[in-house]
Amino acid sequence: MADDDQKRIQAEKDKKKAEVRARLEAAAQAKKGGGKRGFMTPTRKKKLRTLLRKKAAEELKKEQERKAEERKRTIAERCGPSKNLDGINEAALQAICKEYHQRIVKLEDAKYDLEYAVRQKEFVINELNMQVNDLRGKFIKPPLKKVSRFEYGKFEKLMRAAKKADNDFRANLKSVGPSTKFKLDEDVKETKPDWALGAKKEQVEE
Repeated sequence: MADDDQKRIQAEKDKKKAEVRARLEAAAQAKKGGGKRGFMTPTRKKKLRTLLRKKAAEELKKEQERKAEERKRTIAERCGPSKNLDGINEAALQAICKEYHQRIVKLEDAKYDLEYAVRQKEFVINELNMQVNDLRGKFIKPPLKKVSRFEYGKFEKLMRAAKKADNDFRANLKSVGPSTKFKLDEDVKETKPDWALGAKKEQVEE
């Protein structure tokens, strides 16, 4: 029985050691990039970024080519095929110029009509927006301007400077003594009129 217990304990120890060894090996493989599938290594990330940039460049190039083809098609549709002007006489040249002039006039008329329709629709949209605001009882709020911390700090410095200047102005004011009004009253009380002084002199002489 004792031998069986020792064997069982030893087997459990070996099993735990094997599990620890397997975990360490898995961690080492993960560091080297040999971990489970789908693990993003720096190399894979770099390749993925390269592929995304290449795809974005291709999409941009396709979009530019599409716009160029659309522009060519529109120009060909509006201007028509190019005329061969080599060796033609003056009358044929004048006819071609008149044809292009008539086409330009038509395009200008269509442009004016489209611009007028756009202005009318914008006016209608503004009227509807005003009606909606009136029904809701709300008005369009103007966008608030963001104030940076630098501007706010400058404003605080100006306020502190103004407050300090006000305090200095009050401190520099000269202190005035007792009111001159009371001082004049005292002088008047002390000084007596001349006739009173004359009466006193007569009493002294008698």
